[in-house]
Amino acid sequence: MLFQTLDDKQECIGVYIDGEIYYGELPEGLTATWEYAPYLDGQDIDYAGLYCAGLSCSGACPESLKDQWEEKTDRLKAFLRSFQESKVDLHENCFFELVPSRFLLEYCELKNKITRHVLENYSRPKNYDFNLGLAKLTSQIRGQKINLDLESLNGQMSSFRTRQWKNKLASLPPYIHYNMYGTKTGRFTTKKNSFPILTLAKELRKVIKPQNDWFIELDFNAAELRTLLALSGQEQPEQDIHTWNAKHVYNDELTRDEAKKRIFAWLYNPVSKDNLSSGVYDRDSVLKKYWDGEQVCTFYDRIIPADKHHALNYIIQSTTSDTFLRRVLAVNKLLQDKRSKIAFCIHDSLVLDFADEDRESLLEMIKEFSETDLGVFKVNVHAGKNFGEMKEMKL
Repeated sequence: MLFQTLDDKQECIGVYIDGEIYYGELPEGLTATWEYAPYLDGQDIDYAGLYCAGLSCSGACPESLKDQWEEKTDRLKAFLRSFQESKVDLHENCFFELVPSRFLLEYCELKNKITRHVLENYSRPKNYDFNLGLAKLTSQIRGQKINLDLESLNGQMSSFRTRQWKNKLASLPPYIHYNMYGTKTGRFTTKKNSFPILTLAKELRKVIKPQNDWFIELDFNAAELRTLLALSGQEQPEQDIHTWNAKHVYNDELTRDEAKKRIFAWLYNPVSKDNLSSGVYDRDSVLKKYWDGEQVCTFYDRIIPADKHHALNYIIQSTTSDTFLRRVLAVNKLLQDKRSKIAFCIHDSLVLDFADEDRESLLEMIKEFSETDLGVFKVNVHAGKNFGEMKEMKL
């Protein structure tokens, strides 16, 4: 039974089915729709949007429906503009209460046709379950209002840049809307009008405060180097990898900082030569294994067109991103019955909105995060009462 959701908020349950709209409770027998909504959790449903690698309905729309779909999406955009001009907050209102029912019926019936077209003409991707997990995670984060303290910037208002940022943050909804398909490598980007969590300057991060008691940040120690080390067939060092490199790669002839500088200067320059670095980090064999001359096929079977100049970058960055996101999903499972929750992700860093009552579970969360498909990665842990003043935790 094909259907469409009318809103993506937990408290706004509404679906379209076969010419009818149902509110409040979900009918039985639902089988397929375009995208996930939180009130569908636990249902055995196919999501067509995950079949076509991030294409929008417009991108996946068959030629025979394009004119009709364009007309409907133009009307939808007009509604959204009117809400914005009237300062109607869609995070605080159910979308289906703001637009005419007739439009919803016509729009959803057309979306059903596009959904059917995708399910009949696209193959279910190998990473469907992983992407469904990410869709649920990004939906969960999108529903969480950020606790902003813009007044904490008052002492910096002599700076023109700070004033600009404060005005920008005040004008945006305090919600993070991730785009799962914003990069070739699988790293998240954010959508238009999202809170700019990925680009917020470090000196402004203190405006973000937890809803619970603490922010706790988990990130891998030198994640991309550890990925290359694993793909080269090497065991993961338990200690800081730059300290390990100084001793085991550069024979104690360099300081930690010198070792860090040297390895990164070599790593992403495909024409550079460094016999000591390549003796441990075998980028040539990794390139040969995961690049066929035209495209990369990563450890996780992600396909990325690539020339030789970009191939190694894509292999390492994509594998690191997919490794990280799989551990994020694993940690999120541990949080299902707890007050603590995932606040957001920044590249390869996981930030928890942590409640004191869950402190006995913290080591379990860190262990779960560290146990990757590529070996046990050392995890750096920081904590703070706001996101701009995070201090390292020694555990």
